[in-house]
Amino acid sequence: MSIKREKELARAKFERQQNRRKSRQSRSRFLKLILLVSAIGAVGYYFTDQLGSDSALPTPITSTAPIFATAPQIAGCTEAMTPRANNISFPNAPTQNSAPTEINLETNCGDITIQTNSDAPNTVSNISFLIDNNFYNGIKCHRLTTDGIYVLQCGDPIGDGKGSPGFKFDDENLPVDSGNGTVIYPAGTVAMANSGPNTNGSQFFLVYEDSPLPPNYSIWGNITKGLDRISAIAAAGTIQGTTDGSPLQPVVISSATTRP
Repeated sequence: MSIKREKELARAKFERQQNRRKSRQSRSRFLKLILLVSAIGAVGYYFTDQLGSDSALPTPITSTAPIFATAPQIAGCTEAMTPRANNISFPNAPTQNSAPTEINLETNCGDITIQTNSDAPNTVSNISFLIDNNFYNGIKCHRLTTDGIYVLQCGDPIGDGKGSPGFKFDDENLPVDSGNGTVIYPAGTVAMANSGPNTNGSQFFLVYEDSPLPPNYSIWGNITKGLDRISAIAAAGTIQGTTDGSPLQPVVISSATTRP
């Protein structure tokens, strides 16, 4: 073989090696970019979707169109009504009214009765105002968490964790921080969801097992009836098969009433 041919073959081999190296580097940069975007997305989800955005837990669940089914999945539930349109809104928070001592949520899985907390008069008054204006009628409970924190979240007229009644009001009756940034919200607790300090609206969460959470959510009631139904709904899991998603068992509030 001539020296010229050997040089040509050597050059061709070198070029192939360089091309493969560039290809590997390109794939590596692409994979790193994907991992970086995924990591940023995960962090963003944690801080924006844990019980906030007038959501309930440390923030709402997703901004995509919510998944919804009507067929009953567990015993004791009936077919859920279709959730109402997002067509009730108020420009301003109401002036404080007298706060009821009891609130009842009638759902397709049975009644949930809440004894209100006298240490949260403004919160209870605002919830009562929304009830008096039929705001909760036809709203589904859109979020269920089943690991670490154990809550069913309700009260969003959109159904994706982003909805509100058109106004916000201040926090009250926040639990006292034990020193490590979390407190235990006992089973039966009812508290407001939010997207930050003093951003309460219409969303609230129902705690069905003791749950460690930041002391950021206004406690306004305690479940006296229906906790077993919420636990059964939780046991069925989520549509997505995840520990934080839409309840597999559809839950819609058909009507809400108060008692003085």
